[in-house]
Amino acid sequence: MKHSITIKHFAIALILLSAGGCKLFKEPIRTENKTVPSSYNTSLDTTNTARVIWRNYFTDPNLVALIDTALNNNQELNITRQEIDIARNEVRAKKGEYLPFGGITANGGADRSSKYTWNGQSEEAWKASGEKPKYIGDFMLGVAFTWELDIWKKLRNGKNAAVARYLASMEGKNFMVTNLISEIANSYYELIALDNQLDIIKRNIEIQESALNIVKQQKDAARVTQLAVNRFAAQLLNTRNLQFEIQQQIVETENKINFLTGRFPKPVVRNDASFGTTVFDSIAAGIPSQLLENRPDIRQAEQELIASKLDIKVAKASFFPSLRISASAGFQAFNPAVWFNPTSLLYNVFADIMAPLINRNALVANYKSSRSKQIQAVYKYEQTVLKAFTEVQNQLSGIDNYSKSFTTKSGEVDILTQSITISDNLFKSARADYGEVLLTQREALESKMELIEIKKKQLNAEINVYKALGGGWR
Repeated sequence: MKHSITIKHFAIALILLSAGGCKLFKEPIRTENKTVPSSYNTSLDTTNTARVIWRNYFTDPNLVALIDTALNNNQELNITRQEIDIARNEVRAKKGEYLPFGGITANGGADRSSKYTWNGQSEEAWKASGEKPKYIGDFMLGVAFTWELDIWKKLRNGKNAAVARYLASMEGKNFMVTNLISEIANSYYELIALDNQLDIIKRNIEIQESALNIVKQQKDAARVTQLAVNRFAAQLLNTRNLQFEIQQQIVETENKINFLTGRFPKPVVRNDASFGTTVFDSIAAGIPSQLLENRPDIRQAEQELIASKLDIKVAKASFFPSLRISASAGFQAFNPAVWFNPTSLLYNVFADIMAPLINRNALVANYKSSRSKQIQAVYKYEQTVLKAFTEVQNQLSGIDNYSKSFTTKSGEVDILTQSITISDNLFKSARADYGEVLLTQREALESKMELIEIKKKQLNAEINVYKALGGGWR
């Protein structure tokens, strides 16, 4: 009884000594702010486009085929999948730390003591009587176990932190899938936009070549000077130069898509005939609080935050005593022939307590670092939520403004297209100079190119709002 009381007092003393003076533990853990605005634009409708699977959101079969290829072959995505396996194995390793360790042990050998030792003197006496051999054997076969009792849940919290990081890696993969899908879709429609711009340029080249021929005829008839011919020729060369730039952009965009799909450069199959009329289903943004559930990057930041809080508990538990139990059992004899004799049986059980008492600088530093990392995780989480909300707001505004801009620019293109015919007729009847014709052609070309660019931005906004809402990974 007295012995047990002494052990109890000793254990209490170790705990007090190891935890004493730790004012660090009194500092509160920083809590993340999950508050978001109630709506994006006063609407409280919870219908959310993020719930739509990407195959139903993107209906172009060529684009769907490209996305399918990328989800299978993209190297960066496959690297991330391996990182998930690494995180899963880390969970297994952490789980094994708070389970008993066991193994089979076997050893054997011979020993001869020096004559001028206590054992040597005993051997000399036994040798004289003929009762002991010159060499003493020692053979042992058994099992051994060690087990650290997880009193303060240090090991279990370490395992839970690994689980949280594994879940974070899963969400990171989902976020990469979302980004990959939107990047391919944006690149696909950029490629189609370039095709349409190239077609416009080629048609303008035909118009400008016809105008140049007319000017040359008028110059031969002495109705215009060489200056007019040079101006028309220069504009034609400028448009041809623009054609080469667009062709290079098409090659680079095709190769970007090929890279994302994990294949070497090859032509990208696409349908650019209906680019001007391409539309997606109407966007339902839902409410901002749904971002916390739908956005993989927010879910990833949340799991990393959970892991950082558990890391603090692990670091805190390092200040307290650890209890380890060791046990072994087996057979030991000087001759293997009598190994399994009941009298050769041996067993032992030990328990030891280890508590940090002095030079705890490393533990203090580790604890402070874990607290700083937890605060970092809070800021990262809040930053991710703020970024997500801002992205949705920007893209919703973009859809509205680019739609209006496309309508306005379409009217401008119609007017300038008519003006080309009018200016040509006036020039032929000497009622307008060549400068007006050149200016009208240039303005018409620029407005048509801008119209294609606006349509591309409109489609990009509809793709990006789908990503910003958290769609694409399901």
